[in-house]
Amino acid sequence: MLDPLSRLGRGGLDFFKSLGRGHILLAMMLASLPGLVVRPRLIINQIYSLGVLSLVIIVISGLFVGMVLGLQGYNTLSKFGAEESLGVIVSISLVTELGPVITGLLFAGRAGSAMTAEIGLMKATEQLSAMEMMAVDPVKRVLSPRLLAGFISVPLLAAIFSAVGVYGGEFVGVGLLGVDEGSYWSQMQANVDIYDDIENGVIKSLVFGLVVSWIAIFEGNNSIPTSEGVSRATTRTVVHSALAILGLDFILTALMLGA
Repeated sequence: MLDPLSRLGRGGLDFFKSLGRGHILLAMMLASLPGLVVRPRLIINQIYSLGVLSLVIIVISGLFVGMVLGLQGYNTLSKFGAEESLGVIVSISLVTELGPVITGLLFAGRAGSAMTAEIGLMKATEQLSAMEMMAVDPVKRVLSPRLLAGFISVPLLAAIFSAVGVYGGEFVGVGLLGVDEGSYWSQMQANVDIYDDIENGVIKSLVFGLVVSWIAIFEGNNSIPTSEGVSRATTRTVVHSALAILGLDFILTALMLGA
């Protein structure tokens, strides 16, 4: 009878231990960020690895998401004779919600999992321990550049995703369904606000970039140094990042709408 309670208590303790270690690691990485100013090469390399190499999946996904939004939006708006508002629907949906959220999910699946696997492999092959033996801090050399690169890359990728999605919506709405091109762009420019819409999307993408990078780095650094342990850590990164993005999206949206 006590076994379920003991397992529950053990699981709760393990959760709070991991949460504490994660916050300690985050504090250490944030404290070491100023030292990266003298080593911009580390950040540039990670931005290329995490951001530039994710461009293909971001562009293709943004194009198709924009096309689907254009098709569904036209189908709904045509019932009310409001097809000229298609640009507003597509742009606001992408900039405030779908752009940051889908970009965060794609970043977690592509770059976050790769980050966890790379750090986990470095731990399994004792590369991080070798750095410590040579008086090189792994947090400053390996972990912090990846955190900062993810924080920078996700907002840029989200902006590209939204821009490509807007053109995808125009291709379907204007090119295939006959919506007036002037109405598509003019309605968008008149109704999309840089502070209420674009700024909110940027804030979300910054938060998602920080959280996904933090989870990926922590799972890799905290993984069991075996092939199975690295595999499980990679899976946890994708799952936990997806749940964190969706949960934070609701919280941030509620705060922004409440404000």
